[in-house]
Amino acid sequence: MPRPATAPDPAQLSLFADASQGVASAGLSAPVAALPTWPAAPAVTPMAAPWPAATFRHPNAQREVHLDGHRVGYEFRRARRKSIGFVVGPDGLSVSAPRWVGVGEVESALREKARWILRKLQEQHERSRRLQQARVDWRDGTAIPFLGETVIVVIDPRATGAMLNTAADALPGVPRLTLHVGLPQGAAPDQLRDTVQSWLQRQARRVFEERCAVFAPRLGVCIRRLSLSSAATRWGSASADGSIRLNWRLVHFALPVIDYVVAHELAHLREMNHSDAFWDVVRSVIPNFESARGTLRTEVLPVFD
Repeated sequence: MPRPATAPDPAQLSLFADASQGVASAGLSAPVAALPTWPAAPAVTPMAAPWPAATFRHPNAQREVHLDGHRVGYEFRRARRKSIGFVVGPDGLSVSAPRWVGVGEVESALREKARWILRKLQEQHERSRRLQQARVDWRDGTAIPFLGETVIVVIDPRATGAMLNTAADALPGVPRLTLHVGLPQGAAPDQLRDTVQSWLQRQARRVFEERCAVFAPRLGVCIRRLSLSSAATRWGSASADGSIRLNWRLVHFALPVIDYVVAHELAHLREMNHSDAFWDVVRSVIPNFESARGTLRTEVLPVFD
């Protein structure tokens, strides 16, 4: 069982993008979902038996076990806890157990959880593959998502800074947006990345300010301060003093998703919890918020580094 999470600061609540590393853990608490990513890809479905034989090995593995015909090398450590805990993360399976529990008992518990462990290991493998595919190749003509659309990056020495152009007569299926970046041809990839990221962050602040101005009056709340976040584990947070933080990476999503996160955080200025009353506040301005929340959990964000 995983160690119970530390209780949140009652003066601050956060909207988490599930887990920073897509970590799942077994025990009394439910498994944690993976970090939302882009571009869209089919959801991972549980493997059907019999599963193809595979080997999963944690880089710090000290022990190995066979689970339903699969070899699983796992990291093992003793911990001050009352029961056996399993965590499946990007590196693989980690197991912690009290000192008084024998290795045989540990591996018996692993076999009991074999299907769950193998499913999570496969999901992590698939997620790593999707993240690798989402890694941005920073060059002239690369594509990035912006407000739910595809933007083609164009290196244009004539441009100043970064300028978004719209092709109103674009053919169906052809991106209508181009971002002209004022850099010399042959600019280093990190120069292009930093220029595009700065532009995205400026656009994110502009969009967030506009959407907060729409939803704050509807919810009857006052924002003291709005700031951008680059957090890896959350989309936004709200403090009791009226401060709102929103992750700039939200600018990759279409406006309905951004509106959901904005409304979620502003609703916390009325209900500093996740009670039924809180969700009623969110629903009062975003009646179908479940759809946007689902998008956050299934889309694949571009990997900039």
